[in-house]
Amino acid sequence: MWSKKVELRNLPPMNTKSAYLLITLIAFFSVSYSQRNIDTVTTSAWSSNSINTVIFRKNALYTFKDTQFIAYYNSNGYLELGKRFIHSKQWTLATTPFKGHVTDAHNSISIIVDGEGYLHVSWDHHGHSLHYARSKAPFSLGLELLNTMDGVLEKTVTYPEFYSLPKGDLLFLYRDGFSGNGSVVLKRYLLKEKRWTTVHQNLIDGEGKRSAYWQANVDRFGGVHLSWVWRESADVSSNHDLCYAYSPDGGFNWQHSKGQPYKIPINEQTAELLVHIPEKSELINQTSLFALSKQAVFIAGYWKGEKDSVPQYQLVTNVSGVWKTISGTFRKTDFSLSGVGTKQIPISRPQVVAISRNDRYHVWIIFRDQAYGNRPMAAFVNLKDPKHWKLQSLAHLDLGYWEPCLDPALWSEKGVLSLFLQHTEQADNEGIKLVAETSVGVLSVKLR
Repeated sequence: MWSKKVELRNLPPMNTKSAYLLITLIAFFSVSYSQRNIDTVTTSAWSSNSINTVIFRKNALYTFKDTQFIAYYNSNGYLELGKRFIHSKQWTLATTPFKGHVTDAHNSISIIVDGEGYLHVSWDHHGHSLHYARSKAPFSLGLELLNTMDGVLEKTVTYPEFYSLPKGDLLFLYRDGFSGNGSVVLKRYLLKEKRWTTVHQNLIDGEGKRSAYWQANVDRFGGVHLSWVWRESADVSSNHDLCYAYSPDGGFNWQHSKGQPYKIPINEQTAELLVHIPEKSELINQTSLFALSKQAVFIAGYWKGEKDSVPQYQLVTNVSGVWKTISGTFRKTDFSLSGVGTKQIPISRPQVVAISRNDRYHVWIIFRDQAYGNRPMAAFVNLKDPKHWKLQSLAHLDLGYWEPCLDPALWSEKGVLSLFLQHTEQADNEGIKLVAETSVGVLSVKLR
Protein backbone atom coordinates (compact mmCIF):
# COMPACT_ATOMS: atom_id res chain seq x y z
CA MET A 1 0.00 0.00 0.00
CA TRP A 2 1.33 3.41 -0.97
CA SER A 3 -0.47 6.39 0.50
CA LYS A 4 -0.33 10.09 1.22
CA LYS A 5 -0.97 11.33 4.75
CA VAL A 6 -2.10 14.83 5.65
CA GLU A 7 -2.26 16.25 9.17
CA LEU A 8 -3.35 19.60 10.58
CA ARG A 9 -0.20 20.39 12.56
CA ASN A 10 2.30 23.09 11.54
CA LEU A 11 -0.10 24.75 9.10
CA PRO A 12 -0.63 28.53 9.03
CA PRO A 13 -3.83 30.18 10.34
CA MET A 14 -6.80 29.76 8.04
CA ASN A 15 -9.92 31.66 7.18
CA THR A 16 -13.18 29.88 6.31
CA LYS A 17 -12.30 29.56 2.64
CA SER A 18 -8.87 28.13 3.48
CA ALA A 19 -10.41 25.65 5.89
CA TYR A 20 -12.81 24.44 3.18
CA LEU A 21 -9.92 24.03 0.75
CA LEU A 22 -7.95 22.09 3.36
CA ILE A 23 -10.89 19.72 3.98
CA THR A 24 -11.10 19.14 0.23
CA LEU A 25 -7.34 18.54 0.16
CA ILE A 26 -7.56 16.00 2.99
CA ALA A 27 -10.36 14.16 1.23
CA PHE A 28 -8.31 13.97 -1.95
CA PHE A 29 -5.01 12.97 -0.38
CA SER A 30 -6.54 10.45 2.02
CA VAL A 31 -6.99 8.14 -0.96
CA SER A 32 -4.62 5.18 -0.74
CA TYR A 33 -2.84 3.90 -3.81
CA SER A 34 -1.77 0.34 -4.46
CA GLN A 35 0.26 -0.94 -7.36
CA ARG A 36 2.18 -4.18 -7.33
CA ASN A 37 5.40 -2.71 -8.65
CA ILE A 38 5.51 0.10 -6.04
CA ASP A 39 7.08 -0.75 -2.67
CA THR A 40 6.45 1.55 0.29
CA VAL A 41 9.54 2.75 2.13
CA THR A 42 7.95 5.11 4.66
CA THR A 43 4.78 7.11 5.20
CA SER A 44 6.51 10.19 6.65
CA ALA A 45 8.96 12.25 4.62
CA TRP A 46 9.39 15.99 4.10
CA SER A 47 7.21 17.18 1.23
CA SER A 48 6.71 20.95 1.62
CA ASN A 49 9.10 21.51 -1.26
CA SER A 50 10.79 19.32 -3.87
CA ILE A 51 14.12 18.77 -2.07
CA ASN A 52 13.63 14.98 -2.02
CA THR A 53 12.70 14.80 -5.70
CA VAL A 54 14.94 17.24 -7.58
CA ILE A 55 16.52 15.85 -10.74
CA PHE A 56 20.15 16.46 -9.73
CA ARG A 57 20.11 13.89 -6.93
CA LYS A 58 22.94 11.56 -7.90
CA ASN A 59 21.70 9.44 -6.39
CA ALA A 60 18.45 8.96 -4.47
CA LEU A 61 18.68 5.18 -5.05
CA TYR A 62 21.70 2.98 -5.65
CA THR A 63 22.08 -0.79 -5.93
CA PHE A 64 25.30 -2.65 -5.17
CA LYS A 65 25.33 -6.40 -5.67
CA ASP A 66 22.05 -7.59 -4.06
CA THR A 67 21.35 -4.52 -1.88
CA GLN A 68 19.50 -1.35 -2.81
CA PHE A 69 20.10 1.82 -0.78
CA ILE A 70 17.88 4.89 -0.45
CA ALA A 71 18.15 8.33 1.15
CA TYR A 72 15.71 11.17 1.82
CA TYR A 73 14.85 13.84 4.39
CA ASN A 74 12.26 12.63 6.88
CA SER A 75 9.35 14.75 8.09
CA ASN A 76 11.60 16.47 10.66
CA GLY A 77 14.32 17.29 8.16
CA TYR A 78 16.79 14.61 9.23
CA LEU A 79 18.78 12.56 6.75
CA GLU A 80 17.17 9.12 6.60
CA LEU A 81 18.92 6.09 5.09
CA GLY A 82 17.50 2.73 4.11
CA LYS A 83 18.42 -0.54 2.45
CA ARG A 84 16.79 -3.76 1.30
CA PHE A 85 17.65 -6.95 -0.54
CA ILE A 86 16.72 -6.18 -4.10
CA HIS A 87 13.99 -8.84 -4.28
CA SER A 88 12.43 -7.86 -0.92
CA LYS A 89 9.69 -5.38 -0.13
CA GLN A 90 10.98 -4.87 3.43
CA TRP A 91 13.23 -1.88 4.08
CA THR A 92 15.62 -1.38 6.99
CA LEU A 93 15.67 2.32 7.89
CA ALA A 94 18.04 4.40 9.99
CA THR A 95 17.61 8.02 11.07
CA THR A 96 20.96 9.78 11.12
CA PRO A 97 21.81 12.70 13.47
CA PHE A 98 22.38 14.93 10.42
CA LYS A 99 19.80 17.56 9.58
CA GLY A 100 19.42 19.54 6.36
CA HIS A 101 18.13 23.04 5.64
CA VAL A 102 15.12 21.55 3.91
CA THR A 103 13.41 24.86 3.09
CA ASP A 104 15.91 25.28 0.22
CA ALA A 105 15.26 22.63 -2.44
CA HIS A 106 18.86 22.85 -3.67
CA ASN A 107 20.10 21.12 -0.48
CA SER A 108 19.40 17.60 -1.67
CA ILE A 109 21.02 14.29 -0.69
CA SER A 110 23.25 12.23 -2.98
CA ILE A 111 24.50 8.69 -2.31
CA ILE A 112 26.63 5.98 -3.92
CA VAL A 113 28.37 2.73 -2.99
CA ASP A 114 32.03 2.08 -3.80
CA GLY A 115 33.49 -1.19 -5.04
CA GLU A 116 33.94 -2.55 -1.50
CA GLY A 117 30.36 -1.85 -0.43
CA TYR A 118 30.93 1.36 1.56
CA LEU A 119 28.10 3.90 1.33
CA HIS A 120 29.13 7.50 0.58
CA VAL A 121 26.70 10.35 1.36
CA SER A 122 26.73 14.09 0.70
CA TRP A 123 23.89 16.47 1.61
CA ASP A 124 22.73 20.03 2.43
CA HIS A 125 24.61 22.24 -0.03
CA HIS A 126 23.80 25.52 -1.69
CA GLY A 127 27.09 27.36 -1.55
CA HIS A 128 27.99 25.70 1.77
CA SER A 129 31.03 23.87 3.13
CA LEU A 130 31.17 20.19 2.23
CA HIS A 131 28.96 17.79 4.18
CA TYR A 132 30.23 14.27 3.60
CA ALA A 133 30.06 10.94 5.41
CA ARG A 134 30.97 7.33 4.70
CA SER A 135 29.53 4.18 6.22
CA LYS A 136 31.49 2.61 9.07
CA ALA A 137 31.43 -0.80 7.38
CA PRO A 138 30.39 -2.28 4.03
CA PHE A 139 26.60 -2.37 3.57
CA SER A 140 26.13 -0.48 6.87
CA LEU A 141 23.73 2.43 7.43
CA GLY A 142 25.87 3.74 10.27
CA LEU A 143 27.85 6.77 9.10
CA GLU A 144 31.22 8.22 10.01
CA LEU A 145 31.09 12.00 9.62
CA LEU A 146 34.13 13.24 7.68
CA ASN A 147 33.06 16.63 6.23
CA THR A 148 36.13 16.67 4.01
CA MET A 149 37.52 14.69 1.12
CA ASP A 150 40.96 16.15 0.48
CA GLY A 151 40.31 19.72 1.63
CA VAL A 152 40.59 21.31 -1.83
CA LEU A 153 37.84 23.79 -2.81
CA GLU A 154 35.29 22.51 -0.30
CA LYS A 155 33.88 25.80 1.04
CA THR A 156 31.19 26.72 -1.53
CA VAL A 157 29.68 23.43 -2.67
CA THR A 158 26.46 23.08 -4.70
CA TYR A 159 25.00 20.14 -6.66
CA PRO A 160 27.13 17.29 -5.24
CA GLU A 161 26.92 14.29 -7.57
CA PHE A 162 28.49 10.82 -7.31
CA TYR A 163 29.29 8.50 -10.21
CA SER A 164 30.85 5.04 -10.17
CA LEU A 165 33.65 3.69 -12.35
CA PRO A 166 33.81 0.06 -13.52
CA LYS A 167 36.54 -1.07 -11.07
CA GLY A 168 34.96 0.46 -7.98
CA ASP A 169 36.49 3.95 -7.89
CA LEU A 170 34.09 6.90 -7.61
CA LEU A 171 33.82 10.35 -9.14
CA PHE A 172 32.43 13.37 -7.30
CA LEU A 173 31.42 16.51 -9.20
CA TYR A 174 30.07 19.76 -7.79
CA ARG A 175 29.91 23.46 -8.47
CA ASP A 176 32.39 25.66 -6.67
CA GLY A 177 30.95 29.17 -6.49
CA PHE A 178 27.50 30.45 -7.25
CA SER A 179 24.89 30.65 -9.99
CA GLY A 180 26.23 32.72 -12.88
CA ASN A 181 29.75 32.61 -11.38
CA GLY A 182 30.99 29.09 -10.76
CA SER A 183 33.26 26.31 -11.92
CA VAL A 184 32.98 22.50 -11.93
CA VAL A 185 35.25 20.57 -9.56
CA LEU A 186 36.04 16.89 -10.16
CA LYS A 187 37.35 14.58 -7.44
CA ARG A 188 38.08 10.86 -7.63
CA TYR A 189 37.91 8.23 -4.86
CA LEU A 190 40.77 5.76 -5.12
CA LEU A 191 39.37 2.48 -3.86
CA LYS A 192 42.66 0.74 -3.13
CA GLU A 193 43.95 3.72 -1.14
CA LYS A 194 40.57 4.61 0.40
CA ARG A 195 41.10 8.31 -0.20
CA TRP A 196 39.86 11.16 -2.37
CA THR A 197 42.01 13.24 -4.67
CA THR A 198 41.16 16.33 -6.72
CA VAL A 199 41.54 15.60 -10.43
CA HIS A 200 40.45 19.04 -11.70
CA GLN A 201 39.93 22.14 -9.57
CA ASN A 202 38.29 23.87 -12.51
CA LEU A 203 37.09 21.42 -15.15
CA ILE A 204 34.51 23.79 -16.68
CA ASP A 205 35.22 27.45 -16.09
CA GLY A 206 32.59 30.16 -15.99
CA GLU A 207 35.37 32.78 -16.15
CA GLY A 208 33.59 34.82 -13.48
CA LYS A 209 30.79 35.54 -15.95
CA ARG A 210 28.64 32.39 -16.02
CA SER A 211 28.34 28.84 -14.69
CA ALA A 212 27.75 25.42 -16.20
CA TYR A 213 24.76 23.27 -15.24
CA TRP A 214 25.81 19.72 -16.08
CA GLN A 215 24.97 16.06 -15.85
CA ALA A 216 27.34 13.13 -16.38
CA ASN A 217 27.23 9.43 -17.14
CA VAL A 218 29.80 6.63 -17.13
CA ASP A 219 29.41 4.04 -19.87
CA ARG A 220 30.18 0.33 -19.39
CA PHE A 221 33.70 0.82 -20.81
CA GLY A 222 34.53 3.48 -18.23
CA GLY A 223 34.18 6.45 -20.56
CA VAL A 224 32.84 9.54 -18.79
CA HIS A 225 30.36 11.70 -20.71
CA LEU A 226 29.49 15.24 -19.64
CA SER A 227 26.88 17.61 -21.05
CA TRP A 228 25.90 21.04 -19.83
CA VAL A 229 24.16 24.33 -20.50
CA TRP A 230 25.55 27.76 -19.63
CA ARG A 231 23.80 30.25 -17.37
CA GLU A 232 24.78 33.91 -17.41
CA SER A 233 23.15 34.93 -14.13
CA ALA A 234 20.90 33.68 -11.34
CA ASP A 235 17.91 34.23 -13.66
CA VAL A 236 16.84 30.91 -15.20
CA SER A 237 15.96 32.67 -18.46
CA SER A 238 19.69 33.26 -19.06
CA ASN A 239 20.31 29.55 -19.71
CA HIS A 240 21.69 28.95 -23.20
CA ASP A 241 23.45 26.42 -25.48
CA LEU A 242 24.13 22.70 -25.07
CA CYS A 243 27.74 21.50 -24.84
CA TYR A 244 29.60 18.20 -24.46
CA ALA A 245 32.88 16.62 -23.35
CA TYR A 246 34.17 13.05 -23.11
CA SER A 247 36.87 11.44 -20.98
CA PRO A 248 38.26 8.03 -21.99
CA ASP A 249 40.26 7.55 -18.77
CA GLY A 250 37.93 8.20 -15.83
CA GLY A 251 38.03 11.98 -15.77
CA PHE A 252 41.73 12.82 -16.16
CA ASN A 253 41.83 13.81 -19.84
CA TRP A 254 38.95 15.26 -21.83
CA GLN A 255 38.13 15.57 -25.52
CA HIS A 256 35.47 16.57 -28.02
CA SER A 257 33.24 13.86 -29.45
CA LYS A 258 35.50 13.70 -32.54
CA GLY A 259 38.60 13.14 -30.39
CA GLN A 260 40.04 16.68 -30.34
CA PRO A 261 41.66 17.13 -26.89
CA TYR A 262 40.43 19.83 -24.55
CA LYS A 263 42.74 22.20 -22.76
CA ILE A 264 41.52 22.35 -19.17
CA PRO A 265 39.65 24.32 -18.01
CA ILE A 266 36.95 24.18 -20.66
CA ASN A 267 35.25 27.53 -21.20
CA GLU A 268 32.56 29.00 -23.44
CA GLN A 269 34.98 29.59 -26.31
CA THR A 270 36.50 26.09 -26.31
CA ALA A 271 33.43 23.97 -25.47
CA GLU A 272 32.01 21.67 -28.14
CA LEU A 273 28.66 23.23 -29.00
CA LEU A 274 26.05 20.60 -29.85
CA VAL A 275 22.99 22.83 -30.12
CA HIS A 276 22.86 26.61 -30.19
CA ILE A 277 20.00 27.61 -27.91
CA PRO A 278 19.54 31.36 -27.35
CA GLU A 279 18.75 32.83 -23.96
CA LYS A 280 15.03 33.16 -23.20
CA SER A 281 14.26 29.88 -24.99
CA GLU A 282 12.64 28.34 -21.90
CA LEU A 283 15.79 26.19 -21.60
CA ILE A 284 15.95 24.43 -18.25
CA ASN A 285 19.23 24.06 -16.40
CA GLN A 286 20.71 20.59 -15.88
CA THR A 287 20.78 18.26 -18.81
CA SER A 288 20.17 14.51 -18.59
CA LEU A 289 22.64 12.14 -20.22
CA PHE A 290 22.97 8.40 -20.80
CA ALA A 291 25.68 6.70 -22.84
CA LEU A 292 26.06 3.10 -23.89
CA SER A 293 29.45 3.87 -25.45
CA LYS A 294 31.30 6.70 -27.15
CA GLN A 295 29.28 5.88 -30.26
CA ALA A 296 25.89 5.87 -28.53
CA VAL A 297 25.23 9.02 -26.48
CA PHE A 298 21.78 10.38 -25.60
CA ILE A 299 21.11 13.79 -24.00
CA ALA A 300 17.71 15.14 -22.95
CA GLY A 301 16.40 18.47 -21.77
CA TYR A 302 13.60 20.83 -22.62
CA TRP A 303 13.46 24.12 -24.45
CA LYS A 304 11.43 25.87 -27.15
CA GLY A 305 13.08 25.31 -30.50
CA GLU A 306 12.59 27.51 -33.55
CA LYS A 307 9.72 25.34 -34.83
CA ASP A 308 8.15 24.66 -31.42
CA SER A 309 5.06 26.55 -30.32
CA VAL A 310 5.54 25.40 -26.69
CA PRO A 311 8.54 24.10 -24.69
CA GLN A 312 9.19 20.51 -25.80
CA TYR A 313 11.31 17.71 -24.48
CA GLN A 314 14.31 17.46 -26.78
CA LEU A 315 16.51 14.44 -27.41
CA VAL A 316 20.04 15.00 -28.73
CA THR A 317 21.70 11.84 -29.98
CA ASN A 318 25.15 10.82 -31.17
CA VAL A 319 24.95 7.49 -32.94
CA SER A 320 28.08 6.51 -34.86
CA GLY A 321 29.52 10.01 -34.70
CA VAL A 322 26.54 12.01 -36.00
CA TRP A 323 24.74 14.44 -33.67
CA LYS A 324 21.01 14.93 -34.24
CA THR A 325 18.25 16.73 -32.35
CA ILE A 326 14.80 15.15 -32.10
CA SER A 327 12.05 17.41 -30.83
CA GLY A 328 9.20 15.92 -28.86
CA THR A 329 5.77 16.33 -30.40
CA PHE A 330 3.52 15.38 -27.50
CA ARG A 331 3.51 18.55 -25.35
CA LYS A 332 0.69 21.05 -26.04
CA THR A 333 0.76 23.48 -23.08
CA ASP A 334 2.87 26.62 -22.91
CA PHE A 335 4.76 28.19 -20.00
CA SER A 336 7.63 30.62 -19.52
CA LEU A 337 10.77 30.40 -17.36
CA SER A 338 12.25 33.41 -15.61
CA GLY A 339 13.39 34.47 -12.16
CA VAL A 340 15.61 32.97 -9.47
CA GLY A 341 15.53 30.10 -7.01
CA THR A 342 13.75 26.79 -7.43
CA LYS A 343 10.83 27.37 -9.77
CA GLN A 344 7.27 26.08 -9.73
CA ILE A 345 7.24 24.51 -13.19
CA PRO A 346 4.38 22.47 -14.70
CA ILE A 347 6.78 19.84 -16.08
CA SER A 348 9.80 18.07 -14.66
CA ARG A 349 13.28 18.00 -16.02
CA PRO A 350 13.67 14.67 -17.81
CA GLN A 351 15.80 11.59 -17.34
CA VAL A 352 16.96 9.68 -20.41
CA VAL A 353 17.76 5.97 -20.54
CA ALA A 354 18.62 3.63 -23.39
CA ILE A 355 19.39 0.01 -24.21
CA SER A 356 20.74 -1.78 -27.26
CA ARG A 357 18.53 -4.63 -28.43
CA ASN A 358 18.71 -6.56 -31.72
CA ASP A 359 21.23 -4.07 -33.10
CA ARG A 360 18.82 -1.20 -32.43
CA TYR A 361 18.86 1.52 -29.81
CA HIS A 362 15.76 1.91 -27.66
CA VAL A 363 15.53 5.30 -25.96
CA TRP A 364 13.08 6.62 -23.37
CA ILE A 365 12.58 10.02 -21.73
CA ILE A 366 11.16 9.81 -18.20
CA PHE A 367 9.18 12.88 -17.11
CA ARG A 368 6.21 14.45 -15.32
CA ASP A 369 3.76 16.91 -16.86
CA GLN A 370 0.70 18.57 -15.33
CA ALA A 371 -1.07 17.98 -18.64
CA TYR A 372 -0.76 14.22 -17.94
CA GLY A 373 -1.96 14.45 -14.36
CA ASN A 374 1.55 14.80 -12.87
CA ARG A 375 2.02 11.06 -13.29
CA PRO A 376 5.43 9.48 -13.87
CA MET A 377 5.59 8.99 -17.63
CA ALA A 378 7.88 7.44 -20.21
CA ALA A 379 8.13 8.63 -23.81
CA PHE A 380 9.67 6.21 -26.32
CA VAL A 381 10.99 7.24 -29.71
CA ASN A 382 12.19 5.12 -32.61
CA LEU A 383 15.32 6.83 -33.89
CA LYS A 384 14.44 5.74 -37.42
CA ASP A 385 10.99 7.33 -37.15
CA PRO A 386 11.60 10.33 -34.84
CA LYS A 387 8.30 12.09 -35.51
CA HIS A 388 6.28 9.55 -33.56
CA TRP A 389 6.54 9.19 -29.80
CA LYS A 390 4.88 6.46 -27.75
CA LEU A 391 3.76 7.47 -24.26
CA GLN A 392 3.45 5.12 -21.29
CA SER A 393 2.05 5.98 -17.86
CA LEU A 394 4.25 4.29 -15.26
CA ALA A 395 1.91 4.76 -12.28
CA HIS A 396 -1.52 6.28 -11.72
CA LEU A 397 -0.27 8.78 -9.13
CA ASP A 398 -0.36 12.56 -8.90
CA LEU A 399 3.19 13.32 -7.73
CA GLY A 400 2.91 17.09 -7.54
CA TYR A 401 6.27 18.66 -8.39
CA TRP A 402 8.24 15.40 -8.49
CA GLU A 403 11.16 14.94 -10.84
CA PRO A 404 12.45 11.47 -11.81
CA CYS A 405 15.41 10.16 -9.78
CA LEU A 406 16.46 6.66 -10.83
CA ASP A 407 18.80 3.90 -9.67
CA PRO A 408 21.62 4.07 -12.27
CA ALA A 409 23.22 0.74 -11.33
CA LEU A 410 19.97 -1.20 -11.58
CA TRP A 411 19.27 0.22 -15.02
CA SER A 412 22.78 -0.34 -16.37
CA GLU A 413 23.11 -3.87 -14.99
CA LYS A 414 19.55 -5.25 -15.17
CA GLY A 415 17.62 -2.96 -17.51
CA VAL A 416 15.17 -2.24 -14.66
CA LEU A 417 13.90 1.30 -14.18
CA SER A 418 13.76 1.87 -10.42
CA LEU A 419 12.38 5.30 -9.50
CA PHE A 420 12.21 7.21 -6.21
CA LEU A 421 8.55 8.23 -5.77
CA GLN A 422 7.10 10.91 -3.53
CA HIS A 423 4.40 13.53 -3.88
CA THR A 424 6.17 16.83 -3.21
CA GLU A 425 5.07 20.45 -3.41
CA GLN A 426 7.06 23.46 -4.60
CA ALA A 427 6.29 27.15 -4.29
CA ASP A 428 7.94 29.52 -6.73
CA ASN A 429 11.24 31.29 -6.06
CA GLU A 430 12.47 28.85 -3.37
CA GLY A 431 9.21 29.02 -1.45
CA ILE A 432 7.58 26.19 0.47
CA LYS A 433 4.01 25.00 0.85
CA LEU A 434 3.36 23.92 4.42
CA VAL A 435 1.87 20.48 4.01
CA ALA A 436 2.37 17.41 6.13
CA GLU A 437 4.61 14.47 5.33
CA THR A 438 3.96 12.15 2.42
CA SER A 439 4.90 8.59 1.60
CA VAL A 440 8.09 7.51 -0.13
CA GLY A 441 7.88 4.58 -2.53
CA VAL A 442 10.10 2.85 -5.06
CA LEU A 443 8.66 2.00 -8.46
CA SER A 444 10.36 -0.79 -10.43
CA VAL A 445 9.32 -1.38 -14.03
CA LYS A 446 10.55 -2.89 -17.28
CA LEU A 447 10.04 -0.34 -20.04
CA ARG A 448 8.38 -1.42 -23.28
